[in-house]
Amino acid sequence: MTKAELIDTVWNSKAVKTDITKKACAEVIDATFDVMGKTIRKEKRFSYPGFGTWTVRRRKARTGRNPQTGAKIQIKASKTVGFKPAATLKNTL
Repeated sequence: MTKAELIDTVWNSKAVKTDITKKACAEVIDATFDVMGKTIRKEKRFSYPGFGTWTVRRRKARTGRNPQTGAKIQIKASKTVGFKPAATLKNTL
């Protein structure tokens, strides 16, 4: 699903009972993801009950291989965001 499809789906859903504009709906969705991102950066975690939890995960430095030449390369340690779905979501899949 693309961002535009998400906006259309939320804007046309029966859950949105107010007469907001499509632009206002897009702004609310953007603000939601902005807050989620800031929270993950600051608190290292964001949880939405019944859906799941996003956490900052650390990857250790490791040795890899260049797929074209086969030469060994050093891959630096890095951070990424991991997602663990809630049991409610997992059971509906």
